[in-house]
Amino acid sequence: MTNPVLRKTIFLRASRAEVWDYLTDPEKLAKWFHAPKQTLAEGQKLEMYGTTSGDLLIWGDVKVARAPEYLEHTFTVKPMGDAVSLVKWTLSEVPGGTQLSLEHSGLPAAAEAFDLVLSLDKGWDGHFMQMREAIHEPVPA
Repeated sequence: MTNPVLRKTIFLRASRAEVWDYLTDPEKLAKWFHAPKQTLAEGQKLEMYGTTSGDLLIWGDVKVARAPEYLEHTFTVKPMGDAVSLVKWTLSEVPGGTQLSLEHSGLPAAAEAFDLVLSLDKGWDGHFMQMREAIHEPVPA
């Protein structure tokens, strides 16, 4: 039996530097995901708070932050208990914008944990849609 790995890729009409800001800047993260209290940087704690509740929702450590190409951090949510997973973000230049790829590994393989994997899978889909909307929103004239 293999552990499940979530893989997602989207294309964004923005430079890698702009997309990087949406992955690391607290103000921009809050537009599509959850809000940290500080910019995500290598060697720092990862703590994401609910934008409306203010509750700590996700925690871990930022392992690698190579702007604007690669971000890697551990990822834990309360339903995971003591389990720690790993999220890797890769930003690639493509004609007209950026390809953003996510790989979320280290997820529990037990049948009892499958609902958690489904929830994370659906959650990433929703957050990617919100990111696309935030990045592609019209700029006021």
